[in-house]
Amino acid sequence: MFRSALQTLENKWRSYRHRFVPWMLLNLSKNEKTLRQVTERCKDKLVPDVEVSESLLRLFRLLILSHGADHRHILAAQTHLPPQVTRGEQQQGGSPQEVMFQSLGFSIDRRPSSLPQAGTGVFVTKGFVPQGATVAMYPGTVYQPYEPILLQSIRNPFVFRCIDGILVDGNDRSISRMVFRSCSGRDRLGPFLMSDTSWLTDAPLNPLAVGQYVNNCSNERAANVCYQEFDVPDRFPIELRQFVPNVNYSQDTQRPLRCVVLVSLRDITAGEELFSNYYTIVH
Repeated sequence: MFRSALQTLENKWRSYRHRFVPWMLLNLSKNEKTLRQVTERCKDKLVPDVEVSESLLRLFRLLILSHGADHRHILAAQTHLPPQVTRGEQQQGGSPQEVMFQSLGFSIDRRPSSLPQAGTGVFVTKGFVPQGATVAMYPGTVYQPYEPILLQSIRNPFVFRCIDGILVDGNDRSISRMVFRSCSGRDRLGPFLMSDTSWLTDAPLNPLAVGQYVNNCSNERAANVCYQEFDVPDRFPIELRQFVPNVNYSQDTQRPLRCVVLVSLRDITAGEELFSNYYTIVH
């Protein structure tokens, strides 16, 4: 029994260590590519915010149209889409991954990682990802530097730290899951949902919202995506916020909602796994 328990703990550690920051820091010296990228932290964004926003809007509009007629009149009225575009896009449908392929030219999904003992990873399952594309989003509750996150962070490998100290808790289990659901329900505005809770399930409605499962790069698997901070603009259509997989921990936060997107560093083809550098964030 003891040997079995020890083996279980060992297997969990092998998976967890890929997201355990102290372990990765100790192994930086063995990872020349990662070490080089750490010293090349970018000050300028790889992709302008307007391009990120356009990609999200294009996907979210098709997602809302694929849900059915109940939402189409809202989209047409509030986003001022030409009638012919709305009628044409009404025929689009299928799974979120298929809608993603129709709008962005590629789709991604979670699968067992190609890295030994790394658990779940994220793969390009269809199409072609050009360099500079918004490939995924890092979902979760957004905490300002002064807000409490101690309990949520215990044994939690999914807490992402932005350059300015803002934290994004991308854990879809335990207390983190309950906190996100509570904050999402709190922020609902009449008939409009202000965030997406489906990323907490095995079938996220927004197919981009799997970025927390992108594994860290290695010497053998160089990073092909990087993290980029993106603040949701005030003018972002209210009816499309239901697909944003982030929510502020505090309702009275005055700052724009922080999102983190993953942007492709090079062209990526179908079948490739996404790898990021946990130490490189584009401001």
